[in-house]
Amino acid sequence: MKTIISFILFILMTNLSWSNDIYVTQSGASLDLDITQDGENNTVGNSTTASASTGATTILNIDQIGNSNVIKYQINGATYTGVINLVGNSNDVDLNCDSTGGNSSCGSANAVINFTGNSNDIDLDIGQTSAATSADVDIVGQSGSDSNVVAATVDGTSAVLTITVNGDTNNYLIDIDGNGDVNGHTLIHSHTGGIADVDIVQSGTNDNMITLTTSGDNADIDISQTD
Repeated sequence: MKTIISFILFILMTNLSWSNDIYVTQSGASLDLDITQDGENNTVGNSTTASASTGATTILNIDQIGNSNVIKYQINGATYTGVINLVGNSNDVDLNCDSTGGNSSCGSANAVINFTGNSNDIDLDIGQTSAATSADVDIVGQSGSDSNVVAATVDGTSAVLTITVNGDTNNYLIDIDGNGDVNGHTLIHSHTGGIADVDIVQSGTNDNMITLTTSGDNADIDISQTD
């Protein structure tokens, strides 16, 4: 009987060690938060309950190592700075900056997302309710990162979005919107891999610029710049 009980406890402890669930609800002038999760099925928020920060300044750094991890985070405030590092497969990131009209817009945003792995889903929205004044976003997929989906929507008067993914069969959905001039609407794109399906939309008044470097087979890229 002792052996059976010990075995059951071991199984329960092992399962618990695979998953850490973190839910953040913060309101105040500023937040500086660092999160590190190692293992599978970890979450910072989930599909039904997002973590949220409301305040003038948010600094958010998240490291997740493992598979099937989830980040769902909503930021409402004037300034956002953050780095997300992912190592693993089938991870899901849904990061929104300025989600509700009742709070200050994400006026200044500096976001970096690094990932190494396959079948990751990354969704980034900046300036949803009110256009960001300045946005600098870097999304980097390291060598061997295959079958990933990257969707980035940036609404800002000055938006610099750099996407570099080194892998195969990746899909990018990019939408940069808002008024340009001066130094608005900038996209720098680099792709290395077998297949890329990229849709890019930039709009506004002047200042549209795209620097594009693509390598590999079967790339299908649609670009629309409007004034």
